[in-house]
Amino acid sequence: MNDMTRRRAAAEKYPPSIRILHWLRAFLVLCLIATGWYMTRLSESDMNIASFLYPNHKQFGVLVWLLALVHLALRWRYAAALPRPPDMLTRWEKWLSQAVHRLLMTLTLLVPLLGYSLSSSFAQSDGVPFFFVSHIPEILPKNDTAFVLFQALHKYAAYLMLACIFLHVAGAVKHRLQDKRGETDVLSRML
Repeated sequence: MNDMTRRRAAAEKYPPSIRILHWLRAFLVLCLIATGWYMTRLSESDMNIASFLYPNHKQFGVLVWLLALVHLALRWRYAAALPRPPDMLTRWEKWLSQAVHRLLMTLTLLVPLLGYSLSSSFAQSDGVPFFFVSHIPEILPKNDTAFVLFQALHKYAAYLMLACIFLHVAGAVKHRLQDKRGETDVLSRML
C-alpha cells in the first residue's frame, strides 16, 4: 500500500473547508429551488414580491456557481486526503453514489449558467446583479426563442437537481439507519 492510499484510507472526515461548503451549498440550493418554484407562480399583482425575489434568486445563483468552483478546487487540492467510498458498499451502490455526486456537481455549475443565459437572453431583463457589483455583463443577445429554451432547461435541470438531492439524502439516511452506523454510514464524514 503506497503512502497516498494509506492517507486516503485513514481519512475519516472531509476537510473542514469542504464540509462547510457542502452544507452552505446545500442550504443555498434548496432555498433557490424553493424560491424559484414560488416566484414563478406569482400573479401580476404580486410585483413587489417578485421585484425582491428575482434579483436575489439571480445573485444567490451566481454565488452557488462560484462556491461550486471553489469546491472543485478544494477537492482537487485535497484529493489525496479525501475519504474513499466504504469497501462494504455493493457495486451498484458505489456506482449510484458516484453518479449522483458527479451529477450534483455538474448541475450546481450548469443550473446557474442556464439561469444566467435565460436572464441574459430575455428582452426585458434588468440584468444579473451580484451583491455589491451592480450587474454582471450580459453576453448573450436578446432573443425570445433562446429565452424560452433556456427557461425550460433551467427549470428541468433544477428539478433534476432536486431529484439528485433526494437520492443523495436517501442514501445517507439509509446507511445511517439501516446499517446502524456501520462501515457504510458516511454521514459522519460530512459532519
